[in-house]
Amino acid sequence: MRFADVIGNGNIARTLASMADSGRVAHAMLLYENEGSGALALALAYVQYLNCANPSGGDSCGECPSCRQMAKLIHPDVHFVFPVNKGPKTTDDKPTSESYLKYWRELALADPYFSESDLQKAIGIESKMGLIAVAEAKHIISRLSLASVSDGYKAVIFYLPEKMNQETANRLLKMVEEPPEKTIFLFITHAPEKVLQTIFSRCQSVRVMPLTKEEAARVQALRPAEDRDEYNRNMDLFSDLMNALVSRDLMGSLECAETMAALDSREKQKGFCTFAADCIRKIFMIQQNMRHLADIAPEEEEFYTSVSSRVAKNFCSRTITNIEKAVAMVDRNVNSKIVFCDLVNRMFLSI
Repeated sequence: MRFADVIGNGNIARTLASMADSGRVAHAMLLYENEGSGALALALAYVQYLNCANPSGGDSCGECPSCRQMAKLIHPDVHFVFPVNKGPKTTDDKPTSESYLKYWRELALADPYFSESDLQKAIGIESKMGLIAVAEAKHIISRLSLASVSDGYKAVIFYLPEKMNQETANRLLKMVEEPPEKTIFLFITHAPEKVLQTIFSRCQSVRVMPLTKEEAARVQALRPAEDRDEYNRNMDLFSDLMNALVSRDLMGSLECAETMAALDSREKQKGFCTFAADCIRKIFMIQQNMRHLADIAPEEEEFYTSVSSRVAKNFCSRTITNIEKAVAMVDRNVNSKIVFCDLVNRMFLSI
């Protein structure tokens, strides 16, 4: 992927190109984003630029052997790490990212703005929680100990390092702190506060900004119809919930909680929570007279305007906190009906 192909965050693309041109290449970077804002696309374009044989005008050529390998995500010196678990698409007893690399490539090539739930679906572990376990660290250390195939940079792109446990981080710590020559680590996180401090403190942090309304529409156009259908289903459920809440309809609100609990995987439940949290932030922006930052589709303007005028001023901040707690409980495999009944009750009391 070239920088020219990345949607949004052009200033970050220019900064990354400038770093490469000047030779000031950080050995470890943490790109933190709201899900789907393009951090992975930026990371792929940056690595392609670093290894391009004929860069010009602040971008890779797209035609040299290295660029062609990156275009297929098969560059021998570029490695990918992402949360995995045992599933039907691998026979490995202790799977690593390598076990699912085929499916990662297919997903990232089709849509580099994919969500965590998209990844879970692609690798076939929708009903399980993805982890970056110690077997992953052993594999990466082994790969990086080998000589570079080309004369360029070796790179490890970590997707969601917040899924890394302490043992994994401890194994990788020395490699991240003092990597071999011309080796870089790029960490992409949706929750920087959950990244282990031992890793976080050794990275140069870069905030990847949310996409504008126009940029988000371009990304949405890349996605299959089923993704747009999922958005519509989530929006229907969220609007039903909020309409019941502002109408002080407790039974209607609890019916929405039942629907949330009935979503057929933990990842879909967490995905709805992420969606709802983003909607709550839009309501907050309107309340703060920052509608221009809310990124609201024209057909949803009336709904958000109405709801924002009918909820308490502290509703949004309290609800975001409660949603985060609900996600943590889903991760711990707490009964879904209890989790979402409790969440909706708290939202009802905060309205």
